[in-house]
Amino acid sequence: MAELAHKRGVSMTEISLAWLLTKVTAPVVGATKFSHVEGAAKAVELELTQDEISYLEELYVPHALVGVMAQNGKQKAGNVV
Repeated sequence: MAELAHKRGVSMTEISLAWLLTKVTAPVVGATKFSHVEGAAKAVELELTQDEISYLEELYVPHALVGVMAQNGKQKAGNVV
């Protein structure tokens, strides 16, 4: 991520949020400083290429969910109150 951010001249926050925006339409972003809000706003304008997305994802290894995330499986999807 740092390499790509340096290459693009942006922050790692902007790269990570730009990547997240390729996966979801409305990410939940926490901000405790004004700079966090600025980074999130800039990420909306940053479009990653497919090669950049692949580069960011190439080392990811899927793993089984644990804890609360594992409890929110398909069997409970229909039980929304």
